[in-house]
Amino acid sequence: MSATEDSGYISWLRETSMLAHAERIAGQFSGVGGGPFANPDPASAAAGSSVWFTAYPVSMITKPGESFLGTLADDQLWRAFEEIGIGAVHTGPLKRAGGLFGREPTPSVDGYFDRISTEIDGVFGTDQEFRRMCQVAAAHGGIVIDDIVPGHTGKGPDFRLAEMKVGDYPGIYHMVEIPESDWHLLPAVPPGRDSVNLDADAEACLTRAGYIVGRLQRVIFHEPGVKDTNWSATAPVTGADGVVRRWVYLHYFKDGQPSINWLDPTFAGMRLVIGDALHSLGTLGAGALRLDANGFLGVEKSTTPGAPAWSEGHPLSEAVNHLVASMVRKVGGFTFQELNLSVEDMKKTSDKGADLSYDFVSRPAYVHALATGDTEFLRLTLNIALQLGLQPMRLVHALQNHDEMTYELVHFTSAHAGERYPFRGAEILGSDLAATVRGELIDRLTGPRAPYNSIFTTNGIASTLATIITASLGHADITNLDPSQIERVKQAHLLLAMFNAWQPGVLALSGWDLCGMLTLHRSQVPGLLGSGDTRWLHRAAYDLMDYRPDATESPSRIPRGRSLYGSLPQQLADPTSFVSRLRRILDLRSRSGLATAVQLDVPPVSTPPLLAMIHQLDGGRIQATVLNFAPHPVTGHFTSAHLPAGTELLDMATNRLITVVDAANTAHVTVAAHDGLSLAPR
Repeated sequence: MSATEDSGYISWLRETSMLAHAERIAGQFSGVGGGPFANPDPASAAAGSSVWFTAYPVSMITKPGESFLGTLADDQLWRAFEEIGIGAVHTGPLKRAGGLFGREPTPSVDGYFDRISTEIDGVFGTDQEFRRMCQVAAAHGGIVIDDIVPGHTGKGPDFRLAEMKVGDYPGIYHMVEIPESDWHLLPAVPPGRDSVNLDADAEACLTRAGYIVGRLQRVIFHEPGVKDTNWSATAPVTGADGVVRRWVYLHYFKDGQPSINWLDPTFAGMRLVIGDALHSLGTLGAGALRLDANGFLGVEKSTTPGAPAWSEGHPLSEAVNHLVASMVRKVGGFTFQELNLSVEDMKKTSDKGADLSYDFVSRPAYVHALATGDTEFLRLTLNIALQLGLQPMRLVHALQNHDEMTYELVHFTSAHAGERYPFRGAEILGSDLAATVRGELIDRLTGPRAPYNSIFTTNGIASTLATIITASLGHADITNLDPSQIERVKQAHLLLAMFNAWQPGVLALSGWDLCGMLTLHRSQVPGLLGSGDTRWLHRAAYDLMDYRPDATESPSRIPRGRSLYGSLPQQLADPTSFVSRLRRILDLRSRSGLATAVQLDVPPVSTPPLLAMIHQLDGGRIQATVLNFAPHPVTGHFTSAHLPAGTELLDMATNRLITVVDAANTAHVTVAAHDGLSLAPR
């Protein structure tokens, strides 16, 4: 490349970079007043839109002639959402992602969570269509939630400029220039690749040489020979000054997702992320933002010899989350975070950071309760959160999303690994408890019992919620489920909806939930599984509104999966359908004000399948959610000091008397198979 060509390439990279765009966007907000921003306000966030539809762009079968965003702006779709009780749409990542090789774009390596631009990818639509979607949502009393990724970018213009040591761009990333005299410490980059992952020996050598902080507390997406560590080395890159350099860079996730450095003196990473957030809120019109993978924003070398670097629960992460969330609140939005760390870390960041947090506390636990028919681990996790002051009103309780059903159980495997917990009549270490629960989930939900589900690295299980249920019900073969079997799947799915809806906080559900989607067969997505990412098995394409009944794939060429429940119009016309019964669950939630209630107690129960959660509604009224996680009816009781003796508890759905609390503050109930009751005093 000649000097002129090189100069033109660098100018093109600068012009298209996120940092340059962020600086242009930020100027539009400078010198402008804003609203209160210091303190999170989960009650306002939940009260305004407490039931969310979480979309996944590549999996949605779109309206003929319309893009993904054009489809989400469909008034008929929003009429259906409004009828069901859904008040917000979380779009999922839409902006251009992946990387650049020269001037040629390379595909996303992580479902568009490796952003390289503030521009919406044309495959999903346009800025104008996004704004139209926000207008239609508002007409139906709803809002649109977008994403930002504070932890990393893809390998787009910003990273390529950083490799070439142009301006402030190296300051965006956790990357270290390795002098040529020490290139012998770096592995060779295979032909056709731009980087190579360090093995543990190379990581240790570079740590001893003082270049990097060393190994981290865990290796997310660990796969031997593919990702052994969280560090990769670049191939030799010729800089703008003509100097050839090699770098080592940090990536908590995949090697195409270089981590942002929030404490570089240029604060270039901060400028990039804040600009991206302001673009989504101010230019596109989103009302809220998800902070993706925001628990990994600070890292430093351990002061203890031989210990891993401090990379999770770091104070810098808390400070950054407070900063980003405050900026969003200042311009009138709110945030929720995806923070799969200990309960204490979730509590600390929610005190000053994001308004809401994704519920990593109970999601694996409620799946475990369903798989085993025993709520003991679920009750334990709920009580831990309650004891540590993490109220469920601060959480986004989800059914299925685009990720795996996680079983990392970080609370029990990190800071509390050596703490003892009561479980099944004994005291058990946190690490052993996590291993037991994880082993039972793998045994019951994968392998010969459920070959349609798959383990995803060390993180969890690739599955839809429907296939978690079929596995829990003992179906090894789901190719020919009969109507009675589908009805049992539907009932268990509604039970899980009750668990998530009949407690304070936000309920999030997906198209895979609404349509009752099954997993794809491996033979349908061989290319997507090549990197070992089995999550594509549960990301089947779905058609919410019968837009294209004959379509075999989404516009992004994701194969259509099998739907057990049908489209929204079909289900809304059938009072016995999943969606029609879900609508009644959500109506009760809305009428009672459960979204902003306070959880008071998760009491012991007399029989393993039973779960009771006691809440105080606005105005002081008590409500009790009682659920049966067994595939057969259960009679049992629970005792709570918050239930005065003599209280008559009515079914809030039918106003029928269910039980009278006895002198010992005990309520006796009978609950149908995989069913639940929402009770309140007469």
